[in-house]
Amino acid sequence: MILHKPLKKYGQNYLVDNNIIDKIINEFDIIENDTVLEIGPGEGALTGRLTLLTSRFTIIEIDKRKIEFLKEKYPYAKIINDDFLKIDLSKIYGEEKVNIIGNIPYNITSPIFYKLVENRKNIKQALLMVQYEVAKKITAEKDTKDYGILNVILNYFCGIKYCFKISPNVFFPKPKVNSAIIKLDFTKEINNEIDDNLFIQIVKSSFGNRRKNLKNSLTNSIFGNYDFTSVEHLLKLRAEQLGLNDFITLTRIAQENYGRK
Repeated sequence: MILHKPLKKYGQNYLVDNNIIDKIINEFDIIENDTVLEIGPGEGALTGRLTLLTSRFTIIEIDKRKIEFLKEKYPYAKIINDDFLKIDLSKIYGEEKVNIIGNIPYNITSPIFYKLVENRKNIKQALLMVQYEVAKKITAEKDTKDYGILNVILNYFCGIKYCFKISPNVFFPKPKVNSAIIKLDFTKEINNEIDDNLFIQIVKSSFGNRRKNLKNSLTNSIFGNYDFTSVEHLLKLRAEQLGLNDFITLTRIAQENYGRK
């Protein structure tokens, strides 16, 4: 039974199919006493199952209507009434690693991804339900129309696994799009000598003029005065033709010659 009317402003679509719930939980690699953070529990479809797996459980819920209900139903969980995008995980967990799960609002998917990257030192994994088209984009191969900024940035900072597609029929109300479950693994080791912010800026600037070659895109960006002629072969390509290591190379050149951002 639905207790709280879904609100469009929060992008609420409640998961109501037990088979899909089981399938999601089976993808979540946690053991007893692992720390878990759920983003936007809705009516608690996943929450009840998760609290059976661990007692170290935190819920982030922006909808004030649900707070008393959640406190009553899950008294052993830590419940925070706030916007996940405004949360500093290091203030909650210190240096502890947390496992994140959630059916995230599709209208703020990209900001949530960037928030996870920003807080990655506190994250072990994130199992997220996203719009199917987004899942396709972040798992796309280079030189395809779906390959882009978010794909490159996420693949640099974490491992990505596409789990499975989900029909609109398992939600109330039914969304107009298909959904998918993806897993982000933040245990991936990255090169600490590379400036993370500079890497992100290089990637964003490279895709600034998608139909033009890399030289044009970088020239019309904040890197307009940077000399990348040592990789002239890359400058002749479009951004979607570059692999992850190519963007790392560009970042290294910028960093070695012009410093960190």
